[in-house]
Amino acid sequence: MSAARTSRTVLTYGTFDLFHFGHVRLLQRLAKMGDRLIVACSTDEFNAVKGKKTVVPYENRVEVLEACRYVDLVIPETDWAQKRQDVQRYDVDVFAMGDDWTGKFDDLADLCDVVYLPRTENVSTTDLKRAVIRTQNAKALGLPENFSFAD
Repeated sequence: MSAARTSRTVLTYGTFDLFHFGHVRLLQRLAKMGDRLIVACSTDEFNAVKGKKTVVPYENRVEVLEACRYVDLVIPETDWAQKRQDVQRYDVDVFAMGDDWTGKFDDLADLCDVVYLPRTENVSTTDLKRAVIRTQNAKALGLPENFSFAD
């Protein structure tokens, strides 16, 4: 980064399925780290390669991200290898991911700062999906809606 440059670009990656307050808080923290926040959203095809199935299709996840006031640009994430190219293409100063990825992207440190942020406690897309399945199972069995299956 040149001495004359004062703006900072932050880049993150994710699926952002079932957009929830943990996503909002992450994007808010990321936006505070710079002047421009770019979010690379995993395409449905790339999620299939990763063995993930989303509830919300890619186009709708992008629409939600673009509506978020903290996000300046949404780009597609189509493969594992694009991160280095994206950092260079968008002149990124900070590459940031959740701390569940700690150490996985340290190879980008020659191009930008690499930061791993703690996840928001008590919420995750996986937990939301499990809760929906539990509710559906309870209803299918004729149990009261407030019935809770043990994890």
